[in-house]
Order: sequence, then structure tokens, then C-alpha cells
Amino acid sequence: MKVLGIDTSGLVASVAIVEENQLLSEFTINYKKTHSQTLMPMMNDMFQACGIQTSDIDAIAVASGPGSFTGLRIGAATAKGMAQGLKKPLIGIPTLDGLANNVYHASHFLICPIMDARRNQVYTASYKRQNGQLKRLTDYRAIPIEQLLQEVQQQEDPILFLGDGVDVYQEIIKKTLPTNSYQWVHTSNNRQRAATIASLGMQLVKEGKTQNYMEFVPFYLRPSQAEREYAKKHHA
Repeated sequence: MKVLGIDTSGLVASVAIVEENQLLSEFTINYKKTHSQTLMPMMNDMFQACGIQTSDIDAIAVASGPGSFTGLRIGAATAKGMAQGLKKPLIGIPTLDGLANNVYHASHFLICPIMDARRNQVYTASYKRQNGQLKRLTDYRAIPIEQLLQEVQQQEDPILFLGDGVDVYQEIIKKTLPTNSYQWVHTSNNRQRAATIASLGMQLVKEGKTQNYMEFVPFYLRPSQAEREYAKKHHA
């Protein structure tokens, strides 16, 4: 079974093909271009490099959010279009789950992916590895970075931070938390990876937990700026 993974939920654009427990290919770009410019050429290059046809794909897994509204829409439109055209099942994987699953062998850490949500907020959730399985301990949230740091200070376990929010809020983390209470995830795994999305999608396909392309909608977590302005204007 081959699963195509797509993640355009943040600054990174990433696509991958996973076959059972083997990564066949992963292309990732995180440099000065928009997802609308990079996604389809990158995917075409990946299929060509592997000698695989799109018809060989058995399912499509896409990062469902939260994240960049534009990025999520691009990923969703691409995944839904391919699922419809190829008549293949679609699986949505929460972006924060994907990030947290980049981390292995960290059972003594609280895993805390943070994505920049602008306005001094982050998209986040907390995770812990228990008996080899990753467990999500909190809801998916959009909260001020100060609130998150207050909460994690109450935890006994050291914190493992990853995601694009680390670059944005690194200084406030350093100023707020004791040096020995946290670490950063290594560069190779500290951003969204389509290989992880595809791998998680593979598990859900085997469990029969797939969606029809018409059922899938991105998980935005909070209203867009336009929606907030509209609501403010019409409730003034």
C-alpha cells in the first residue's frame, strides 16, 4: 500500500510517498516561495524521480490544520482534487499530531509543538509518549504564548519544543523558563514533514478510518481575519 502525504499547513511545503513501513520519497521546501508556486511542481518531480504514477497511490493523507489559512486551503484543494480524480480515500491528519509524531524516544519529555498563530498566539497541544504510543494530553488550542509558558511551568517533565513558533518566540521562552527545563527538537525534525503525515495516514487507512473527499474540510481552529472583521462589523 502506498500513501501520498501532503503538508502545506505552515511555511514548509512537503510531500512524501510511504509504502507500508518504508519512506520511498520526501520533497520539502522551506525557502522564499509560496505553496501555490511549489506544491504541484515538487509533487510532479517526486513522482517522476520515483518512477511512480499517481494511479499507483492507494490513499492520500493531508495535514488538516490548524495552520496558515491559505496553506491549508491549498493542501486541501490539492488532496481533494487528487482523491476525486483517482477515486482514492482521503485522510486528514491534525498538523500538531504530525509535528509531535516527529519526535521519538522522548518518553521523559512533554512534547509541545508550537506554530505561530500571529497576534502573540500559538497553535499548540501537549503530548507524551506512554508505552511507545503518543498520547495527546490537551485540546488543540490557539492561546497566547505567555499562557502556554505559565502552564508548562507547572509540569514536572522537561519540555520539548518544536515547530515554526520556536523561531518566533524563542527569546520569550528563554527568558521565561529555566534553562534546564526545556530543549529544542533537532533541525531535521522540527518542522512539518509529509513523511509523518503519510505514515499516520497509513495507520488510519488500515483501521478503516478514511474520508470521502467531499466530507473533508480543513480544521482552522479559529476564524480567519476576514471572518473576525465581518463579525465585529455586524455586531457593532
